[in-house]
Amino acid sequence: RPASVTLPVVAVEPVTTEDVNIYGDYVGRIRAQQFVEIRARVEGYLEKMLFAEGTYIKKGQTLFVIDPLVYRARVDKAKAQLNKARAQALKAKRDLDRIRPLFEQSAASQLELDNATAAYESAVADVAVGEADLTQDADWTLGYTSVQSPISGYISERNADIGTLVGPSGKSLLATVVKSDTVRVDFSMTALDYLRSKARNVNLGHRDSTRKWDPYITVTLADGSEYPYRGLVDFADPQVDPQTGTFSVRAEMANPDHILLPGQFTKVKLLLDVREDAVVVPTKALVIEKGGAYIYVVRPDSVVEKRFVETGPEIPDNKMVVERGLSPEERIVVEGYHKLQHGMKVEPVAPIRREDNATGEE
Repeated sequence: RPASVTLPVVAVEPVTTEDVNIYGDYVGRIRAQQFVEIRARVEGYLEKMLFAEGTYIKKGQTLFVIDPLVYRARVDKAKAQLNKARAQALKAKRDLDRIRPLFEQSAASQLELDNATAAYESAVADVAVGEADLTQDADWTLGYTSVQSPISGYISERNADIGTLVGPSGKSLLATVVKSDTVRVDFSMTALDYLRSKARNVNLGHRDSTRKWDPYITVTLADGSEYPYRGLVDFADPQVDPQTGTFSVRAEMANPDHILLPGQFTKVKLLLDVREDAVVVPTKALVIEKGGAYIYVVRPDSVVEKRFVETGPEIPDNKMVVERGLSPEERIVVEGYHKLQHGMKVEPVAPIRREDNATGEE
């Protein structure tokens, strides 16, 4: 009787498909949604500071007071000049009203009527000039001595001490206000990243209603933990920096607890693509050599086929995407391929799971 042939025993699994998220890792910098410099718009000595440094302030809140005495005197002078112009206009109006009846009775000349009319119109113009001067001095110049915040946010320390001469010709920067309830994360991507995203029909910075997903980012904090909120990419620079070969990308992210501080650097993880129904195999089933990567496929007659495949990105759980060379539901060897050759007949078995092995030991 012929001796029985012992077939190699190999563990096999069916090829599976799943949606695979493709990420890219970058270095980003946190930037406040709004960063406003508080500057002195009129010249004078800084008289008061009405806030606590580093605290939250509201829009319209008065922050500094510049000595208003000079500007208040200008307002008083503008009011007096306006009253004078109004009085002159009233007199010119009375003179014109007296001249007109006399001219109609031929008791006054045309020259006298023209002079009275010109005097009245000039007086009316002087009133308009006086009103404009008063508005400028009262509403603008005097109002600028009370420095208010244009936005709500956290204010920095003061840049000028009480008693300092401030203004456009001197020290104008008084403080800065940062609104960071929402922050922006800036990072750079390479031109190669751009070409790859275009090849996958992914336009960064643009919403696409045909996709089930949008490019989002997550950031890593200084202690290595992941920030709990995600940010959506809302802008991508349309040109590449010729010096670095990169282009700028920006994402907006909620920061309700002010954990992210403007100016800090962070690790950025960007969702570049979602491969729907991608062919996925365990990394241990692949054999990498100089000629490429191959995998043993078990045909229905239990004969193995050495098949070269094109691999894609690695994904969590020790898996890898296969771009070409495999079809879903084909059976592949995941254990025992070291003793195989192309065309050998094998005895396929299901792989032993860790859970099953632990149960047997018990």
